[in-house]
Amino acid sequence: MPIRQKLEEAGVFKPAEIEMLVRVFAATCPKFENVCDREQRAARIIAQYQAGVRDEAELTELARKPLGH
Repeated sequence: MPIRQKLEEAGVFKPAEIEMLVRVFAATCPKFENVCDREQRAARIIAQYQAGVRDEAELTELARKPLGH
């Protein structure tokens, strides 16, 4: 799963944070998504979390929006 790999590579997240971000990633997975789009979605979720969005529901809502909205 791309998001778990990105989180582990960053090495700055606690296990509970990783689990929450993985849940957001899994909850926002569209039916058909290519590898590039999946990696971009993972990177956006991580960036939003690092920017201060800590609420799981808010992260999920933001991750479901198309880029630029």
